[in-house]
Amino acid sequence: MPVRDEIPTPALLLDLDRFEANVARMAGHLRDHGKAFRPHGKTHKCPEIARRLVAAGAVGSCTARLSEAEVFAEHGIPGLLITTPVIGAAKIARAVDLAARAPDTIFCVESEQNVHDLNAAAARMPGVVLNLAVDLYFGRTGVTPGAPALDLARVVAGQSRVRLAGLQAYDGTAAHTTPFEARRARSTESLRHAVETRRLIERDGIACPLVSGGSTGTCLIDAGLEGVTEIQPGSFIFMDLEYASIGGPDGAKYRAFAQALTVVATVVSRRPGTAIVDAGYKAFATDRPFAPAPVDLPGATYAWAGDEHGRVDVSAVDRDVKVGDRLEFVPPHCDPTVNLYDQIFALRGDTIEGVWPIAARGKSQ
Repeated sequence: MPVRDEIPTPALLLDLDRFEANVARMAGHLRDHGKAFRPHGKTHKCPEIARRLVAAGAVGSCTARLSEAEVFAEHGIPGLLITTPVIGAAKIARAVDLAARAPDTIFCVESEQNVHDLNAAAARMPGVVLNLAVDLYFGRTGVTPGAPALDLARVVAGQSRVRLAGLQAYDGTAAHTTPFEARRARSTESLRHAVETRRLIERDGIACPLVSGGSTGTCLIDAGLEGVTEIQPGSFIFMDLEYASIGGPDGAKYRAFAQALTVVATVVSRRPGTAIVDAGYKAFATDRPFAPAPVDLPGATYAWAGDEHGRVDVSAVDRDVKVGDRLEFVPPHCDPTVNLYDQIFALRGDTIEGVWPIAARGKSQ
């Protein structure tokens, strides 16, 4: 294997020691609290990472899209939960085909029509029964918890080729609510509604085994909540500047997990006080109102300088930065940054232990 300094730039680097420590900490935390662990594959889109998470105790993987789940299933990843409803005849046909190959896959639903469409499609495939989770609304997709969710669960229970797997109870806003106590209050309230909805459904005589929710930002809260059966965090494996900013229970930075993901770039031009690197808009997701952060270069700041380039202010840096030097940066938002790359370089110190394909990159359908 080549060494760190031979990696063509810009490139994604994964510090394996930090990654493995993050995985061990999350898996242990959830195991200690009696919660199942179904981490979110939209963060990494990488079958090798999904395999390592399953080896650490995960029951499977969430995916944001049907196409991501198809890639993971092709690589033998079990226990897939697709967190976005599958809508339209073409996608529903693919969903049934996926369920025929991976029968433990769970699909989220929020409407009666979608339930009927899925049931009808499954009826055309001998032996296929689809597992459905009622998606609960906490500001994005889903049906309102309580009676509306019960009504939809009854629709699912009344079909012949679908069965109720449980509830999808992800509150995306809670993950980044600040400060920590406000995050605790929001996530606790959202999941309380989910657990009460599960009880309502079960009192109606319908089995509802699953309450799946939570995130990296709320895992310290959600794991202790009674009635929640599993947590679906994603970013904890990598971390990013967004998570560094949200605050932890001590009022300081959110220190639950270590920063394991960086983008490495090369200095390609130098002017007094400025270093130009070969990493611009195409190297980092730009959906956050802050720029990538240079690593181990105190005093330096990054600004975008176009599609292919970044401008690093090195006027306050106490060492010489030369053309050809490699600089690493923490991305503002890990998930969409990963989606810009075909592969991730897994490093132990300066040694490359693996080059892992991001096989579900671009799978947004």
